[in-house]
Amino acid sequence: MEPIAPNQISQRSLYSRLSLFYFFYYGALGVFVPYWTVYLKEEGGFSSAEIGELMAVFMLTKMISPFIWGWLTDLNGSRVRMIRLACLLTIPLFATVYFSSGYWSMFMAIFMFSFFWNASMPQFEALTLNHLGAQSSRYSQIRLWGSIGFVVLTLLVPMLIEASDESRVVDAMLVTFVLLWFVAWLVPDKAQVVKEESERSLWSVVKKPVVWVFLLACMLQTASHGTYYTFFSIYLDDHGYSRLFTGWMWALGVAAEVVLFIFLHRIIPVFGVSRLFIIALFLTVIRWVLLGAMVDSMIALVISQLLHAVTFGLFHVTAIQLIHHHFTGRLQGRGQALYAGLNAGLGGAIGGLLSGYAWDDLGNENTFYISAAMSTVAGVLSWIYVREAVEKA
Repeated sequence: MEPIAPNQISQRSLYSRLSLFYFFYYGALGVFVPYWTVYLKEEGGFSSAEIGELMAVFMLTKMISPFIWGWLTDLNGSRVRMIRLACLLTIPLFATVYFSSGYWSMFMAIFMFSFFWNASMPQFEALTLNHLGAQSSRYSQIRLWGSIGFVVLTLLVPMLIEASDESRVVDAMLVTFVLLWFVAWLVPDKAQVVKEESERSLWSVVKKPVVWVFLLACMLQTASHGTYYTFFSIYLDDHGYSRLFTGWMWALGVAAEVVLFIFLHRIIPVFGVSRLFIIALFLTVIRWVLLGAMVDSMIALVISQLLHAVTFGLFHVTAIQLIHHHFTGRLQGRGQALYAGLNAGLGGAIGGLLSGYAWDDLGNENTFYISAAMSTVAGVLSWIYVREAVEKA
């Protein structure tokens, strides 16, 4: 395929192409997050601890691959070219899942395909913000299509499972990865604008208290989601809810996120990025307490899923903009990689491992209370250090 230049397409067409990438990327997550653990339990026969470990492998690649891919992108000079390569390599490596039967073969399959899958998004986040330029508040209107993709695939997969079996999870992800690679060819490249001649080092930014505390808070927030992402579907299954109902609950949470994204570009200028970031952390505490204490209450379950709009959607959008604020110029790609590595990578791995070991030994409810404690610490730290981060800019 021939590369597409930004000046060859309209702004509306450009935003549509960016949105399509988010649609299929998070569409794949809409298969992976709710149903991969179910697939591992039902088809693979893995224990809770093993499922936690295998999910931690996926999260750990988020810590490693963005840095390696960010460094290679700096050497290559073309962000979109590296995004396309990562999407391409994801496809055959994911296909090895079809031949993975034991723990270690599944371990290696997850490590290989998730390495390249997780490498693409931090670079695409930087690319999207470069295309948006001064209109970065419009990010949420593009990112919302990722949430729509998540909802669509989350609702589709239970129908496939009901018609066949859990192996349809693998088929659905493979098709989505192929479509993601195709869409990557529709997006043009866009170099970052470097305003300063003297280049700051990555460490000179990270060592600022407002930055490293912010990154620590992000890591704790994502770690707190480990119980939810690893065991929510199994949790509802154990409490007598059907697979179709579970799919609707996943979809409800992300649908609420979509609604928030539609209006978020108007909300951010009113309240400020940092304040909204802190609000997201404290509302996360309420969500995990509700899930731990009142999972058998339909009202509490619905409220907890509606809070996903804040605990993930609002948190992610504000965190991405805080990263974009602190890491400028040629540090953009590495800043996004650092965020992805520490937040979704290390934080996600810690959350997955802790939840896997605590789920059976400490009990389901107590595992969610541990998650609530993590978000509490993140909220308090952010209240002290991060609340003035962007408002002064």
